[in-house]
Amino acid sequence: MEDFEFMDTPLIDTGDMGQLLVRFLFNMFFVWVIIHKLYWPKSHRRDYYFTFALISVSIFFLIYLLGGVKIKVGFALGLFAIFGIIRYRTESMSVREMTYLFVIIAVSVINALAVTLSYLELVVTNLIFLVCIRLCEDIPWLRHVSEKLVIYDRIELIHPDRRSEMIEDLKQRLGLDIIRVEVGAVDFLRDTAMIKIYYEGEGPSNTVNHLLKFPKENK
Repeated sequence: MEDFEFMDTPLIDTGDMGQLLVRFLFNMFFVWVIIHKLYWPKSHRRDYYFTFALISVSIFFLIYLLGGVKIKVGFALGLFAIFGIIRYRTESMSVREMTYLFVIIAVSVINALAVTLSYLELVVTNLIFLVCIRLCEDIPWLRHVSEKLVIYDRIELIHPDRRSEMIEDLKQRLGLDIIRVEVGAVDFLRDTAMIKIYYEGEGPSNTVNHLLKFPKENK
């Protein structure tokens, strides 16, 4: 009976596993700071909190585990692009959310792909991201402008010469500090118009439909 030689190499490389977990926790710490400390206080959107966190996990493992594939970056980002086109094109997503999404993807890709960099270099890189986000969020001379769609019933005030009267009327009825308005679709049969108002607000813009048109009625 022949003797079988067993390989001395363990089935699980604890060194690689430890490196994976350390990198993952490192990435999740900075992603958590971006989401929870910078994005969440002004938005309070649980859906995007959930989305950002899971996309970071997905992108990190996708990039890290494809370390031996030559087309790793293009393949991974291509998969995300397909996912983004299919999913996010069906929902209105503000510029702020899209920017945070891109930053989180960039941070996750850097932390997963830069295996030749030291942790000091990665810490400095991630801290630069955090500082830039913090500075952009807290610039004192940039006032935040929110927007809202309104179906307006005083159609006689949509004339450009009476724009100031419209703004004053909207301020009294909505209780908002309105800066300017844009007139969209006009329905003379119902004496209504679709307008978009811009006003100063503390929080980020609401997710609204940017197409100024009346919805089609179900017949």
